[in-house]
Formats: sequence, C-alpha cells, structure tokens
Amino acid sequence: MPSYYLHTDNAKQALDAIAKGLTCIRLSTDLNLSEQDFALSDQSLVLDADNRLSIDTLKSIVKKTQRIYLCRDGTMHPLEDRSAGYYKLVPTAGAPLLEISGVKMHISKGTDPFASASAMAQQAVRKGDKVLDCCSGLGYAAIAAHRLGASEVLSIELSPEVMRLRSQNPWSNDLGQAGIVQRQGSSYELIGSMPAASFDAVIHDPPRFSLAGELYSEEFYREIFRVLRRDGRLFHYTGNPHVVKKGSSFVDGVIHRLKAAGFKHVQKVEHLMGVSAQK
Repeated sequence: MPSYYLHTDNAKQALDAIAKGLTCIRLSTDLNLSEQDFALSDQSLVLDADNRLSIDTLKSIVKKTQRIYLCRDGTMHPLEDRSAGYYKLVPTAGAPLLEISGVKMHISKGTDPFASASAMAQQAVRKGDKVLDCCSGLGYAAIAAHRLGASEVLSIELSPEVMRLRSQNPWSNDLGQAGIVQRQGSSYELIGSMPAASFDAVIHDPPRFSLAGELYSEEFYREIFRVLRRDGRLFHYTGNPHVVKKGSSFVDGVIHRLKAAGFKHVQKVEHLMGVSAQK
C-alpha cells in the first residue's frame, strides 16, 4: 500500500496552496527522495482515495516541528518509538535524522545526515572491500559503503527500536540490497566471534561515551584491529566538533587507545568529528 510522509514543511506548503485556492500542488511525500503532484479538493490535501488530510489535520502536523508522520491506509502516526526511551525520526532538508531521548545521532548542521554518513564511509571504504559497520543506526553509512563498491557490508545495530524505525524510513530501503547483511545485537559482543583479518574497512559510529563507554575501550579497539586485514582502514566517529578540533583528554584518549591497540596513521578528521586510522 502507498505510504506518505508528512511533516511541518510539506504540510505548510499544502496549507499555503489551499489558502491560495489552488487545485493541485507538487510535494515530496517520501522525505525528499522525489516529488509528485497531488490534488487539493474540498479544503483538503488528497494523497489518494484513502488518505485525505483536512486543514485541521495539516495544521496539527505543522505544530509538531520535529516530527514525521506516516500516512497509510487512512491512518496517520508519528515515526517514533517510546517503548524504551524516546526514539524518533526528525525531518531535515534531505534525509531524516535519528534522535534518541533528545540527542541527535547524526551530523546535520550545515549538511545532510546521509551526506555526512557517506563522507564517513569514504574515509575508509574502497571498491571491493568487505566492510564492518558497527552501531549502524539508520544504515546510511552501510548503504554508502555499498554504493562505493563494497563487495559485502555487515551492518550491526543494537537497538530493536532503531531497527523498527529504519524499517519505516525510505532512505534506509537500500539496506535490503544484496551484499548488505543486517544483524541486531551488540557490536561489542558480536565482534569477538568474527574471524581475524576478515574485513578491509570498519566504520565505527558509537553512541556517546556516557551511554556506551565499552565501545571506546582499548579492548574493543583491539578487536577491531584483529578483524581488520593488513592495511585495513578505520573511521571512528567521536562527536563534538569543538572537542575534536581543539583536542581534549577524551579525543586524545581515543587516539592513545587506538595506537595502543596497534593502529597507525591515527589522525583527527575535524569536519567529520572523528578519527581515522590504519592497521
């Protein structure tokens, strides 16, 4: 069945068009992937025969500026999960970003979450690589790695709430492509069962240290080093551009532990708020 994604911007576009007395409007209802024409009839936005949004409904969407609504089969619900914490998709000018309990999980200022994840993948991935994507989130980096020509991408995400949200996110659809394997579980636990020298590149985008300190440990870095092949590459997102740029005990500690784990050519990548390294 058709699915439509509404948020403040496109709902406001529809309201403005209705106010002008227009009978048709061109909108993106798949979160900026494409646009199509929709009818405006009887003071409503007509998505299809089963999905007709009144002025009042559109106004209620406009009020929720950081929320995306999925309209399908005559029903509408926000793309969020409150079963354990508060997980939601937030609209941007490009791909939606993931927010967990008020914390944005993507670089979004001055860029697009998908573009920034793609830039992270470019730091480590080469054509033909076998790639490990730890803490995959919405899967943007895994998809980018696949598009860069990776032969195989193993995408690991701990949170079932995040996996449920990404199953409803059109920007995550390419995770279903052949060559991408999705696993739900702990990167910290699963990496120990992986064969040595089995990946050419690792993208490591963990939650902040206060939520998952073990993913910043020398022990975990040694496991990443172990599963990388000779000359394999790592990009490690650390967050906070000011901290990465100016240096801090935190980022310096990350660099120190990576070197202690055996990595060489460890350096800050300021514009991506992370650190790159090589085995």
